[in-house]
Amino acid sequence: QVQLVESGGGLVQAGGSLRLSCAASGTIFSIRTMGWYRQAPGKQRESVASITVFGRTNYADSVKGRFTISRDNAKSTVYLQMNSLKPDDTGVYFCNLVENGRDYWGQGTQVTVSS
Repeated sequence: QVQLVESGGGLVQAGGSLRLSCAASGTIFSIRTMGWYRQAPGKQRESVASITVFGRTNYADSVKGRFTISRDNAKSTVYLQMNSLKPDDTGVYFCNLVENGRDYWGQGTQVTVSS
């Protein structure tokens, strides 16, 4: 059974940094595209970043140049380094993978950026 467990969220002042981690189990991590999403209060969940098995990355325009997604296949873990955080980055951050046409999500980790 696929499980995703996020960690690393917290409260940070604007301009600060956080590093999120997502540990995967129950899947062949090395062959999965991994993604980070976020959901702010009252808003729809949105894609933040993704990384393919070949290390190709993609970012939402709002985070380009500030966030970096990476993966460690030996640890079955994907990371999201978030720098120069803004209050608009506040939300619950989820990691995601798709296996056999089904979306899997972690429980999410809260990121709060104060102004």
